[in-house]
Amino acid sequence: MNVVGIICEYNPFHNGHARQIRLIRERYGENCAVVCLMSGNFVQRGAPAVYPKLCRAEAAITCGADLVLELPTTYALRSAEGFASGGVEILGKFCGELCFGAEDGDPEKLMTLARGLLSEEYRASLREQLDLGLSFPAARQRALEAMGLEHALVRTPNNILAVEYCKAILASGTAMKPMPIVRGGDYHTTVPEQENPSATALRGLIGKQEAIDPYVPEEAAGILSRGAVHTLLAGERFLLSRLRTMTDEEFEALPFGSEGLWRKLMHESRRQADLESIAQSVKSKRYTRTRIDRMLLCAGLGITETMLEAPVPYVRVLGFNDRGRQVLRTAREKLTLVNIGQRMEHPYQALEERWGALYGLFAQDGPEPPDQEERLRIIYRS
Repeated sequence: MNVVGIICEYNPFHNGHARQIRLIRERYGENCAVVCLMSGNFVQRGAPAVYPKLCRAEAAITCGADLVLELPTTYALRSAEGFASGGVEILGKFCGELCFGAEDGDPEKLMTLARGLLSEEYRASLREQLDLGLSFPAARQRALEAMGLEHALVRTPNNILAVEYCKAILASGTAMKPMPIVRGGDYHTTVPEQENPSATALRGLIGKQEAIDPYVPEEAAGILSRGAVHTLLAGERFLLSRLRTMTDEEFEALPFGSEGLWRKLMHESRRQADLESIAQSVKSKRYTRTRIDRMLLCAGLGITETMLEAPVPYVRVLGFNDRGRQVLRTAREKLTLVNIGQRMEHPYQALEERWGALYGLFAQDGPEPPDQEERLRIIYRS
């Protein structure tokens, strides 16, 4: 059986995600299993997932996925490079291919660029350009131009992550192959498209309590409609209370705070009234908004740089169908897998419980009880 992995957030699950699963099926037929490694309560852009993880996992399985695993929180909140590396570390143990969306669907072009980005020549050239005061994207472009590599490939959001997946595959030494699928539409647009809606646009509609049904598979729409909506704004006071009481040492221990960024965030957290003002005051050409948002969320969740970089001891199983059950047998030989709701005697369990309890503070309709995570049970579809 061909086992194809997808590293995803499904924030929320939409028609474009269903199309990706459908195209995998068209390529391999029924002799194929689709495994989704999905971010849990919090996502890489530094925000709570708009719907709870089991709600999103159920939507994925209903729409064709065979097995959904949870990308651990400390992998989900890494930079794009760390996000890709963590996902490949897990799926590379038992998946033959990694499928992802990209503006360019040529795997060889993506892998060639990835090899260049992993070279010492590129790293030296990049440092040179950054020392001149250029922003990271501008410095990267100049370094790639100097090497004669196709820098245009990393100007679009899906390609940027696609190249990170290819870098992770090369760096890990896994036998897994890249399987890019051309993604249409505009990743960042705030106006949703029917076939390729952007998750950004759909979250905007959800926040305004407008229907997303036209952009979501019919069988998933009812599942998502039952999920409680979570937003960063709903948890703003919680995050502010944490930021205003943190010590200098706690700010210094945050991830992504190198080159004195933690100090700037600390000063603005003690001066500004709200999260938006803090982020805008810290943002610059060199430091992207998503990096700052991840720092803010990590501050609220109590995640340090050491915690973010540590390997995870196990991976949670969120749901599966009969075909997914077969894949689980193979996966358990390579990974420590734990069902959602099952206790694991490990310090990471306590962290998961803390993050699960804090997720409820981001609920749009008011705080949820702190024991929600303990009540979760695995999704099964025959």
